[in-house]
Amino acid sequence: MSDDPYRLLAQRLDDLPNGYPPAPDGVELRILAYLFSPEEALLAAQLRLGPETSEQIAARLGADSRALRDQLKSMARRGLIAAERMDGGLGFRLMPFVVGIYEMQVNRLDAPFARLFEDYYKVAFRGVLDVQPSVHRVIPVGESVRMDMSIHPYESVAAILDGAQAWGVTDCICRKQKALIGEACQHPVDVCMILSHNPGAFDQAETVRALTRQEAQDTLRRAAQAGLVHSVTNSQNDLEYICNCCTCSCGILRGIAELGIANAVARSAFVNHVDEVLCSGCGLCLSACQFGALSLGDMTQVDEMHCLGCGVCVPACPDGALGLVRRPVEQVEAPPLGSREWLELRAASRGMDLGAIL
Repeated sequence: MSDDPYRLLAQRLDDLPNGYPPAPDGVELRILAYLFSPEEALLAAQLRLGPETSEQIAARLGADSRALRDQLKSMARRGLIAAERMDGGLGFRLMPFVVGIYEMQVNRLDAPFARLFEDYYKVAFRGVLDVQPSVHRVIPVGESVRMDMSIHPYESVAAILDGAQAWGVTDCICRKQKALIGEACQHPVDVCMILSHNPGAFDQAETVRALTRQEAQDTLRRAAQAGLVHSVTNSQNDLEYICNCCTCSCGILRGIAELGIANAVARSAFVNHVDEVLCSGCGLCLSACQFGALSLGDMTQVDEMHCLGCGVCVPACPDGALGLVRRPVEQVEAPPLGSREWLELRAASRGMDLGAIL
Protein backbone atom coordinates (compact mmCIF):
# COMPACT_ATOMS: atom_id res chain seq x y z
CA MET A 1 0.00 0.00 0.00
CA SER A 2 1.17 3.56 -0.74
CA ASP A 3 2.77 5.52 2.10
CA ASP A 4 1.39 8.81 0.71
CA PRO A 5 -0.73 10.08 3.65
CA TYR A 6 -3.38 11.49 1.34
CA ARG A 7 -3.77 8.22 -0.53
CA LEU A 8 -3.97 6.39 2.80
CA LEU A 9 -6.69 8.74 4.03
CA ALA A 10 -8.58 8.62 0.73
CA GLN A 11 -8.59 4.83 0.86
CA ARG A 12 -9.70 4.89 4.50
CA LEU A 13 -12.58 7.24 3.66
CA ASP A 14 -13.60 5.05 0.75
CA ASP A 15 -13.57 2.08 3.11
CA LEU A 16 -16.41 3.72 5.06
CA PRO A 17 -19.96 2.81 3.99
CA ASN A 18 -20.59 6.36 2.68
CA GLY A 19 -17.67 6.03 0.27
CA TYR A 20 -15.07 8.40 -1.18
CA PRO A 21 -14.44 6.94 -4.62
CA PRO A 22 -11.20 7.79 -6.43
CA ALA A 23 -11.22 10.10 -9.42
CA PRO A 24 -9.28 9.41 -12.64
CA ASP A 25 -7.24 12.59 -12.20
CA GLY A 26 -6.68 12.25 -8.44
CA VAL A 27 -8.72 15.33 -7.50
CA GLU A 28 -9.87 13.53 -4.34
CA LEU A 29 -6.25 13.69 -3.14
CA ARG A 30 -5.99 17.41 -3.91
CA ILE A 31 -9.12 18.00 -1.83
CA LEU A 32 -7.58 16.23 1.15
CA ALA A 33 -4.29 18.09 0.70
CA TYR A 34 -6.27 21.36 0.78
CA LEU A 35 -7.78 20.45 4.15
CA PHE A 36 -5.21 18.28 5.97
CA SER A 37 -1.49 18.58 6.59
CA PRO A 38 0.38 15.36 5.77
CA GLU A 39 0.66 14.59 9.51
CA GLU A 40 -3.06 15.17 10.04
CA ALA A 41 -3.96 13.00 7.06
CA LEU A 42 -1.81 10.17 8.36
CA LEU A 43 -3.43 10.38 11.79
CA ALA A 44 -6.97 10.57 10.42
CA ALA A 45 -6.27 7.53 8.24
CA GLN A 46 -5.64 5.52 11.42
CA LEU A 47 -8.82 6.55 13.26
CA ARG A 48 -11.88 4.36 13.58
CA LEU A 49 -15.51 5.09 12.86
CA GLY A 50 -16.32 4.54 16.53
CA PRO A 51 -14.99 7.05 19.11
CA GLU A 52 -11.81 6.44 21.10
CA THR A 53 -10.15 8.63 23.73
CA SER A 54 -6.76 10.15 22.93
CA GLU A 55 -5.23 7.72 25.44
CA GLN A 56 -6.74 4.74 23.62
CA ILE A 57 -5.59 6.04 20.25
CA ALA A 58 -2.10 6.78 21.59
CA ALA A 59 -1.80 3.27 23.05
CA ARG A 60 -2.92 1.73 19.77
CA LEU A 61 -0.52 3.86 17.69
CA GLY A 62 2.39 3.97 20.14
CA ALA A 63 2.25 7.77 20.37
CA ASP A 64 2.49 10.38 23.15
CA SER A 65 -1.06 10.85 24.42
CA ARG A 66 -0.73 14.53 25.41
CA ALA A 67 0.67 15.68 22.07
CA LEU A 68 -1.82 13.46 20.26
CA ARG A 69 -4.73 14.93 22.20
CA ASP A 70 -3.73 18.48 21.20
CA GLN A 71 -3.52 17.45 17.56
CA LEU A 72 -6.87 15.64 17.66
CA LYS A 73 -8.59 18.62 19.30
CA SER A 74 -7.18 20.97 16.68
CA MET A 75 -8.45 18.73 13.91
CA ALA A 76 -11.88 18.42 15.55
CA ARG A 77 -12.19 22.20 15.85
CA ARG A 78 -11.65 22.45 12.08
CA GLY A 79 -14.22 19.77 11.28
CA LEU A 80 -11.68 17.25 10.00
CA ILE A 81 -12.65 14.60 12.54
CA ALA A 82 -15.48 14.30 15.06
CA ALA A 83 -15.20 14.74 18.82
CA GLU A 84 -17.85 13.60 21.29
CA ARG A 85 -18.30 12.87 24.96
CA MET A 86 -17.97 9.23 26.02
CA ASP A 87 -17.61 7.39 29.33
CA GLY A 88 -13.82 7.61 29.33
CA GLY A 89 -13.74 11.31 28.47
CA LEU A 90 -13.56 13.06 25.12
CA GLY A 91 -13.65 10.65 22.18
CA PHE A 92 -12.42 11.19 18.64
CA ARG A 93 -13.47 9.39 15.49
CA LEU A 94 -13.15 9.50 11.74
CA MET A 95 -16.00 11.14 9.82
CA PRO A 96 -17.10 10.25 6.30
CA PHE A 97 -16.28 12.79 3.64
CA VAL A 98 -20.04 13.17 2.91
CA VAL A 99 -22.04 13.62 5.07
CA GLY A 100 -19.30 14.76 7.44
CA ILE A 101 -15.97 16.42 6.65
CA TYR A 102 -17.22 18.37 3.64
CA GLU A 103 -20.26 19.87 5.37
CA MET A 104 -18.13 20.90 8.35
CA GLN A 105 -16.10 23.16 6.05
CA VAL A 106 -18.99 25.56 5.42
CA ASN A 107 -17.15 28.46 7.06
CA ARG A 108 -13.78 27.58 5.50
CA LEU A 109 -15.11 27.18 1.98
CA ASP A 110 -13.39 29.39 -0.59
CA ALA A 111 -13.27 29.55 -4.38
CA PRO A 112 -10.33 27.13 -4.89
CA PHE A 113 -11.89 24.52 -2.62
CA ALA A 114 -15.30 25.02 -4.26
CA ARG A 115 -13.75 24.36 -7.67
CA LEU A 116 -11.96 21.26 -6.40
CA PHE A 117 -15.23 19.87 -5.08
CA GLU A 118 -17.05 20.62 -8.35
CA ASP A 119 -14.35 18.83 -10.31
CA TYR A 120 -14.64 15.85 -7.98
CA TYR A 121 -18.43 15.88 -8.13
CA LYS A 122 -18.53 15.65 -11.89
CA VAL A 123 -16.10 12.75 -12.24
CA ALA A 124 -16.49 10.64 -9.11
CA PHE A 125 -19.44 11.57 -6.89
CA ARG A 126 -21.73 9.16 -8.72
CA GLY A 127 -20.00 6.47 -6.67
CA VAL A 128 -21.45 7.99 -3.49
CA LEU A 129 -24.98 8.49 -4.82
CA ASP A 130 -25.50 5.30 -6.81
CA VAL A 131 -25.39 3.00 -3.77
CA GLN A 132 -28.26 1.84 -1.57
CA PRO A 133 -29.55 2.75 0.91
CA SER A 134 -29.42 6.38 -0.16
CA VAL A 135 -27.67 8.97 2.01
CA HIS A 136 -30.76 11.20 2.26
CA ARG A 137 -34.52 10.70 2.43
CA VAL A 138 -37.23 13.13 1.31
CA ILE A 139 -39.74 14.41 3.89
CA PRO A 140 -43.03 15.97 2.70
CA VAL A 141 -43.55 19.69 3.14
CA GLY A 142 -45.87 20.35 6.08
CA GLU A 143 -49.61 20.29 5.28
CA SER A 144 -49.02 18.77 1.82
CA VAL A 145 -50.26 15.34 2.97
CA ARG A 146 -54.02 14.85 2.69
CA MET A 147 -55.72 15.17 6.07
CA ASP A 148 -57.12 11.64 6.04
CA MET A 149 -53.69 10.05 5.54
CA SER A 150 -51.85 8.36 8.41
CA ILE A 151 -48.26 9.51 8.86
CA HIS A 152 -45.40 8.15 10.97
CA PRO A 153 -43.35 10.55 13.11
CA TYR A 154 -40.25 9.93 10.97
CA GLU A 155 -42.29 10.97 7.90
CA SER A 156 -43.36 14.31 9.40
CA VAL A 157 -41.04 17.29 9.34
CA ALA A 158 -43.06 18.87 12.17
CA ALA A 159 -42.71 15.75 14.34
CA ILE A 160 -38.97 15.57 13.66
CA LEU A 161 -38.61 19.20 14.68
CA ASP A 162 -40.71 18.72 17.82
CA GLY A 163 -38.68 15.66 18.81
CA ALA A 164 -35.55 17.79 19.24
CA GLN A 165 -34.52 19.75 22.32
CA ALA A 166 -32.18 22.17 20.54
CA TRP A 167 -32.30 23.70 17.08
CA GLY A 168 -29.73 25.50 14.99
CA VAL A 169 -29.18 26.77 11.47
CA THR A 170 -26.14 27.18 9.29
CA ASP A 171 -25.52 28.15 5.70
CA CYS A 172 -26.07 25.55 2.99
CA ILE A 173 -22.62 24.51 1.83
CA CYS A 174 -24.02 23.36 -1.51
CA ARG A 175 -25.36 26.83 -2.42
CA LYS A 176 -22.20 28.49 -1.14
CA GLN A 177 -20.09 26.12 -3.23
CA LYS A 178 -22.07 26.78 -6.41
CA ALA A 179 -21.98 30.54 -5.83
CA LEU A 180 -18.20 30.47 -5.43
CA ILE A 181 -17.80 28.90 -8.87
CA GLY A 182 -20.13 31.48 -10.43
CA GLU A 183 -23.25 29.31 -10.59
CA ALA A 184 -25.35 30.71 -7.74
CA CYS A 185 -29.04 29.89 -7.59
CA GLN A 186 -31.74 32.16 -6.16
CA HIS A 187 -32.74 30.01 -3.19
CA PRO A 188 -31.98 31.13 0.38
CA VAL A 189 -28.67 30.02 1.86
CA ASP A 190 -29.32 30.19 5.63
CA VAL A 191 -31.71 27.23 5.88
CA CYS A 192 -29.55 24.20 6.70
CA MET A 193 -30.98 23.02 10.03
CA ILE A 194 -29.19 21.11 12.80
CA LEU A 195 -31.02 19.24 15.59
CA SER A 196 -29.99 17.89 18.98
CA HIS A 197 -31.59 16.06 21.90
CA ASN A 198 -29.40 18.07 24.31
CA PRO A 199 -30.96 21.40 25.38
CA GLY A 200 -28.71 24.36 24.64
CA ALA A 201 -26.44 22.28 22.40
CA PHE A 202 -25.79 25.16 20.00
CA ASP A 203 -25.66 28.07 22.44
CA GLN A 204 -21.86 28.27 22.30
CA ALA A 205 -21.36 26.88 18.80
CA GLU A 206 -19.09 28.80 16.46
CA THR A 207 -20.52 27.59 13.16
CA VAL A 208 -24.19 27.08 14.07
CA ARG A 209 -26.66 29.83 15.03
CA ALA A 210 -28.94 28.63 17.84
CA LEU A 211 -32.68 28.90 17.21
CA THR A 212 -35.74 28.74 19.42
CA ARG A 213 -38.39 26.16 18.53
CA GLN A 214 -40.48 28.93 16.94
CA GLU A 215 -37.53 30.22 14.94
CA ALA A 216 -36.86 26.69 13.73
CA GLN A 217 -40.47 26.37 12.61
CA ASP A 218 -40.22 29.73 10.85
CA THR A 219 -37.03 28.62 9.08
CA LEU A 220 -38.74 25.49 7.79
CA ARG A 221 -41.71 27.52 6.63
CA ARG A 222 -39.42 29.98 4.84
CA ALA A 223 -37.62 27.11 3.11
CA ALA A 224 -40.91 25.57 1.98
CA GLN A 225 -42.16 28.91 0.65
CA ALA A 226 -38.95 29.17 -1.36
CA GLY A 227 -39.80 25.84 -3.03
CA LEU A 228 -37.08 23.82 -1.30
CA VAL A 229 -37.28 20.07 -0.70
CA HIS A 230 -36.91 18.83 2.89
CA SER A 231 -34.52 15.91 3.28
CA VAL A 232 -33.02 14.14 6.28
CA THR A 233 -30.75 11.25 7.17
CA ASN A 234 -32.15 8.08 5.59
CA SER A 235 -33.26 6.45 8.85
CA GLN A 236 -36.22 6.49 11.21
CA ASN A 237 -34.18 7.61 14.21
CA ASP A 238 -30.88 9.43 14.82
CA LEU A 239 -32.11 12.41 12.78
CA GLU A 240 -29.66 15.25 13.37
CA TYR A 241 -30.35 17.65 10.52
CA ILE A 242 -32.96 18.81 8.03
CA CYS A 243 -31.54 19.89 4.68
CA ASN A 244 -33.62 22.15 2.46
CA CYS A 245 -32.53 21.21 -1.02
CA CYS A 246 -32.78 22.21 -4.67
CA THR A 247 -31.75 20.45 -7.86
CA CYS A 248 -29.72 23.47 -8.95
CA SER A 249 -27.20 23.32 -6.07
CA CYS A 250 -27.74 20.35 -3.73
CA GLY A 251 -25.09 17.67 -4.17
CA ILE A 252 -27.70 14.97 -3.53
CA LEU A 253 -30.54 16.25 -5.73
CA ARG A 254 -28.14 17.16 -8.53
CA GLY A 255 -27.59 13.41 -8.71
CA ILE A 256 -31.10 13.13 -10.12
CA ALA A 257 -31.14 16.28 -12.22
CA GLU A 258 -27.58 16.13 -13.64
CA LEU A 259 -26.30 12.59 -13.21
CA GLY A 260 -29.56 10.78 -13.95
CA ILE A 261 -29.46 8.65 -10.78
CA ALA A 262 -33.17 8.12 -10.06
CA ASN A 263 -32.62 6.83 -6.51
CA ALA A 264 -29.91 9.31 -5.50
CA VAL A 265 -32.29 10.25 -2.68
CA ALA A 266 -34.89 7.99 -1.06
CA ARG A 267 -38.36 9.21 -1.95
CA SER A 268 -41.03 9.66 0.69
CA ALA A 269 -43.84 7.16 1.23
CA PHE A 270 -46.24 9.55 -0.50
CA VAL A 271 -47.09 10.51 -4.06
CA ASN A 272 -48.90 13.49 -5.53
CA HIS A 273 -52.57 13.10 -6.37
CA VAL A 274 -54.70 15.46 -8.47
CA ASP A 275 -58.34 16.10 -7.65
CA GLU A 276 -59.98 16.03 -11.09
CA VAL A 277 -62.91 18.16 -9.93
CA LEU A 278 -60.80 20.94 -8.46
CA CYS A 279 -58.00 21.07 -11.05
CA SER A 280 -58.54 23.89 -13.56
CA GLY A 281 -55.54 22.97 -15.71
CA CYS A 282 -53.83 26.30 -15.09
CA GLY A 283 -50.37 24.69 -15.05
CA LEU A 284 -48.99 26.87 -12.24
CA CYS A 285 -47.82 23.77 -10.36
CA LEU A 286 -45.51 22.58 -13.14
CA SER A 287 -42.73 25.05 -12.43
CA ALA A 288 -42.78 24.15 -8.72
CA CYS A 289 -41.76 20.54 -9.38
CA GLN A 290 -38.00 20.15 -9.55
CA PHE A 291 -38.14 16.56 -10.82
CA GLY A 292 -40.23 16.84 -13.98
CA ALA A 293 -43.01 14.74 -12.47
CA LEU A 294 -45.87 17.01 -13.60
CA SER A 295 -47.24 17.63 -17.07
CA LEU A 296 -50.37 19.28 -18.42
CA GLY A 297 -53.14 17.86 -20.55
CA ASP A 298 -56.77 18.69 -19.83
CA MET A 299 -55.57 18.72 -16.24
CA THR A 300 -52.34 18.19 -14.38
CA GLN A 301 -50.85 14.72 -14.82
CA VAL A 302 -48.48 13.05 -12.31
CA ASP A 303 -45.64 10.76 -13.36
CA GLU A 304 -45.52 8.61 -10.24
CA MET A 305 -42.11 7.18 -11.10
CA HIS A 306 -40.56 10.66 -11.03
CA CYS A 307 -42.58 12.04 -8.11
CA LEU A 308 -40.49 11.98 -4.90
CA GLY A 309 -43.43 12.86 -2.66
CA CYS A 310 -41.86 16.12 -1.47
CA GLY A 311 -45.09 18.12 -1.61
CA VAL A 312 -43.40 21.29 -2.84
CA CYS A 313 -45.94 21.65 -5.65
CA VAL A 314 -48.98 21.45 -3.35
CA PRO A 315 -48.92 25.06 -2.06
CA ALA A 316 -48.39 26.29 -5.63
CA CYS A 317 -51.87 25.13 -6.66
CA PRO A 318 -54.38 28.02 -6.33
CA ASP A 319 -57.32 25.59 -6.55
CA GLY A 320 -56.24 23.22 -3.78
CA ALA A 321 -56.34 20.36 -6.29
CA LEU A 322 -53.03 18.75 -5.27
CA GLY A 323 -52.24 16.68 -2.23
CA LEU A 324 -49.99 13.80 -1.21
CA VAL A 325 -51.48 10.36 -0.64
CA ARG A 326 -49.72 7.25 0.63
CA ARG A 327 -48.19 5.02 -2.02
CA PRO A 328 -49.33 1.39 -2.24
CA VAL A 329 -47.61 -0.63 0.47
CA GLU A 330 -45.66 -2.70 -2.06
CA GLN A 331 -44.02 0.49 -3.35
CA VAL A 332 -42.85 1.66 0.07
CA GLU A 333 -39.63 0.51 1.70
CA ALA A 334 -39.31 1.53 5.34
CA PRO A 335 -36.11 3.46 6.10
CA PRO A 336 -33.45 1.78 8.26
CA LEU A 337 -34.27 2.06 11.96
CA GLY A 338 -31.18 4.06 12.86
CA SER A 339 -27.69 5.03 11.84
CA ARG A 340 -26.20 1.65 12.79
CA GLU A 341 -28.64 -0.28 10.59
CA TRP A 342 -28.01 2.20 7.75
CA LEU A 343 -24.28 1.59 8.07
CA GLU A 344 -24.78 -2.18 8.06
CA LEU A 345 -27.02 -2.12 4.99
CA ARG A 346 -24.76 0.28 3.15
CA ALA A 347 -21.67 -1.77 4.00
CA ALA A 348 -23.39 -4.96 2.80
CA SER A 349 -24.40 -3.21 -0.43
CA ARG A 350 -20.74 -2.36 -1.04
CA GLY A 351 -19.48 -5.79 0.01
CA MET A 352 -17.64 -4.40 3.03
CA ASP A 353 -16.91 -5.68 6.54
CA LEU A 354 -18.30 -3.03 8.87
CA GLY A 355 -16.60 -4.57 11.90
CA ALA A 356 -13.19 -3.75 10.45
CA ILE A 357 -13.74 0.00 10.68
CA LEU A 358 -15.73 0.45 13.89
